[in-house]
Amino acid sequence: MTEIRTVCVYCGSGPGTNPSFIESAKALGKALADNGVRLVYGGGSIGMMGAVAKAVLDHGGDVTGIIPDFLVKKEVMMPLKDLIVTPDMHERKRLMFEHSDAFVALPGGIGTLEELVEQLTWKQLGRHAKPVLMANIDGFWEPLFALLAHMRETEFIRPGFQIELLKADRTEDILPRLREAAARVAKEETEMAPEIAKRL
Repeated sequence: MTEIRTVCVYCGSGPGTNPSFIESAKALGKALADNGVRLVYGGGSIGMMGAVAKAVLDHGGDVTGIIPDFLVKKEVMMPLKDLIVTPDMHERKRLMFEHSDAFVALPGGIGTLEELVEQLTWKQLGRHAKPVLMANIDGFWEPLFALLAHMRETEFIRPGFQIELLKADRTEDILPRLREAAARVAKEETEMAPEIAKRL
């Protein structure tokens, strides 16, 4: 059984149009802090990213921010005790993976989608077995679920290559579902050798 000590949250650097999105980020941040789970995220101080990080800090939790140097000004880097500035996006994503026991995708844009799909791809290829969950706030990820179903129906996701898709419609269900999924996985299955990570 593996323990969830750190959760990487992928989310938008903007707030989105639905107030429920920011509220979900704040609620998740509070839940992480209340449960002693460290947040790993993209290091920004605005939008969804800023909301989840500030909520963790406001409730006495711990945060690790990882940001590439070219985004320091664009995403308005948050001053954190544990802040890692990387030379590029690849290093950022590798370190986010290494620092995290599980992954959550809140609503976001292309960057959020790209990070989420990368983790799902690595799982499909057997590179790791860490839980990856989509926080389906007000049905935000429904179009992606429909696309994945279409990929299965057309056999681009073939039998034997399907992965467990974790979904939570409510913020309060996120940590329990991550823990349930982690409990079913041996610790060694969650890890990726550094030399493999560098090649991905």
